[in-house]
Order: sequence, then structure tokens, then C-alpha cells
Amino acid sequence: MSGIPLGVLDLVPVSSGSTAAEALTHSIDLARRTEEFGYARYWFAEHHLNPGVAGTSPAVVLALTASATSTIRIGSGAVQLGHRTALSTVEEFGLIDALHPGRLDLGLGRSAGPPQRRRPAEGEGEGEPAAQPEPVPPATPVLDGHTPNGLRIPDRFSFAHLLGHPRVALQQKLLNLPGARPQDYSEQVDDVLALLRGEYRTPEGVAAHAVPGEGADVQVWILGSSGGVSAETAGRNGLRFAANYHVSPATVLEAAEGYRAAFKPSAELDRPYVTVSADVVVAEDDATARELATGYAPWVRSIRTAEGAIPYPTPAEARALPWSEDDRKLVADRVDTQFVGSPRTVADHLERLQEATGADELLITTITHRHADRVRSYGLLAEEWRRRG
Repeated sequence: MSGIPLGVLDLVPVSSGSTAAEALTHSIDLARRTEEFGYARYWFAEHHLNPGVAGTSPAVVLALTASATSTIRIGSGAVQLGHRTALSTVEEFGLIDALHPGRLDLGLGRSAGPPQRRRPAEGEGEGEPAAQPEPVPPATPVLDGHTPNGLRIPDRFSFAHLLGHPRVALQQKLLNLPGARPQDYSEQVDDVLALLRGEYRTPEGVAAHAVPGEGADVQVWILGSSGGVSAETAGRNGLRFAANYHVSPATVLEAAEGYRAAFKPSAELDRPYVTVSADVVVAEDDATARELATGYAPWVRSIRTAEGAIPYPTPAEARALPWSEDDRKLVADRVDTQFVGSPRTVADHLERLQEATGADELLITTITHRHADRVRSYGLLAEEWRRRG
């Protein structure tokens, strides 16, 4: 797998019996250690109202991490644009780039919530829901839940049970100003790019210049879980794209193909460029890794029930939690596609993921209860990956 870089996606997980402050300290330490291990980039996700996840503001954590590292690229995976403005996003990342130029990745994502609406034309009434691009059939065939090389592609998971859920509605209420409505995602990305390039103009010709931010040396990425608006927006603008196998393994092939089908060369990229994420736990042997990963299923369950991610449990705590057949079905796609085992076992899985998706990079998410086990997992994987290169 020579030439296929590995990156890190960090949610800043809070372990049971621990605190958000300890989680942040551990994440900054992990960034230092993965820089030493040779990982190409380190991204922070954005999540809210989750007791077990402290990564609420990628920009803030990135500013802290930038000062603790020196060579690894750092970025957001992703900033949720649904409750932000293009200007605030560009200014925040411009501030970091001003002191740490040339290392920043601005990953942009859509927020959960109701369908975004297009901007009405003059004389029209209220805008209609934004049109969704037709999914592009994946070039890689899937038979009996697997690609020809053995990569697991589970059935599509439905989030319909979360629509209208009180906790989801509460999050939207607390994140957005009263009466505010998210801007159309594609238009918002266009505004971000225009502000970075110093090309923003209103229809009347009034210019806006974000300082700091304008001219910042950042790589812009789009994160997406399907071949819809996110993939189309990344492709149309000639941007880099991150396909989320760890969030939605059923649609990762669709996402990558949708992006490539929409891709148009830009000043920055002359061909599509994709990273694909994966949940991973590595230990010296398969049995030890499986034990370390015991808490993953109840942790995913807490997210998919809208309870909010629980503090990550120890294996013993996880085994003591009540569990039902409905619980198993709720998390089966995620559990079945988590890569758990020895360095050789996990690297084999990652090679299959890269081959099936055509990924240019892979983005690794690892959560364990003990920080030392998490560091060890990334170290063992890096060592095996270098050996194969």
C-alpha cells in the first residue's frame, strides 16, 4: 500500500470515570504521538449534547493542537455549516492559519435537521427544498453484502426514527438563533470559497473581505455519507472529498462514485481526491483487540437512540449494560464494519477498503476506554502500514 497515507479522525471521546478536560488533554497528546508515528493529518469532528464526546468546536481544539504539533496537517472533520455562517467559519480558520500557515484542512459538512431550502428567485414565494442529485450506481458490485474483494457493505441504515425526536429538535433549537434557517449548503460552500479567495461580491457588487481568512493557505474538503448534495458540491467545485465508511458503510461506494461523477478540475485539483474513514481498534492479537472494542456497540447505540454518546465504557461496564435483539439490529451495520484485530488483520481490512473505494487516503478513528490503548492502536497500525509500503 505504498503511497496511501493514513490520517486520524478524533471525536475527543470522554471515557467513563473521566472528564472533558482529561479527554482534551489525551487528544492533544494523541496528535503529538500520531505525528511521530507518521500519520498525514489529524482531524477533529464536531458533535453537540453528547456526554461522551468533548469535540464541540473543531476550531478551538485545532488552535490548541496546532501549538502542540509542528508538521502534521490538522483540520476539521467536519465543521457543521447548518448553524454557522460562511464568514464566521472563514474568520475562525483564518485566525489559526495566520499563526500556523500551510497546515490547515477546512473540512465542511452538513448539519442534521430538516431539508435545506433553495433561495427563492425574485418574485417567487418561499423556496422549495433543495433538489437532491440522483445517486450514481457504484462501479464496484456488491453481492450478498460484500464487494468482490471481501469488503463488508451492509444494508442501508434508516435514520427515520430520529426525525422529530425531541432531543434532535432540542439540539437544533439550541444551535440556531430563533427564527434562523440554514442557508442552502451548496451556496454556503460557494460563499466560503469566495471569501477565502477574496472574490466575494453581493448581487449589487459590494465586496466583503475576511481578515484574517482571505488568502489563507488551507485545503478545503467536503465530508459526505452518500452520493447526494455533499458529493456533488465537492465534485462541482473541484474540492477534496471524505467519504464516511465509519458513519454510513452502506453508502460509501455511492458517495465516492457520486463525487467522481460530478468532479470538475479546479485550480487546486486536476483529478478527484478521496479519503475514506474507518473505525479501527488494533492490539497485539485479535482477542485483545476484541476485548478493547467491547464498549463500541453500546456507545453506538447511545448515539442512534438520540440519547447522546455515553462516556465510553470499560469492557466490564459494557458487558453489564442491558442488551436486546433490537439493540443488536440498531448497531449491526456499524459493529460489523468496525475493523478490529491484530495489526495484520486490520491492515488487511484497510487494504480491502482502499481497493474497493479507490481511496487516495484512509482516515482512522479509534476509540478505547484507556488512552494508552488508543495510542498503542495507532502506533501498531502505523508500524504495520509502513512495513507493507
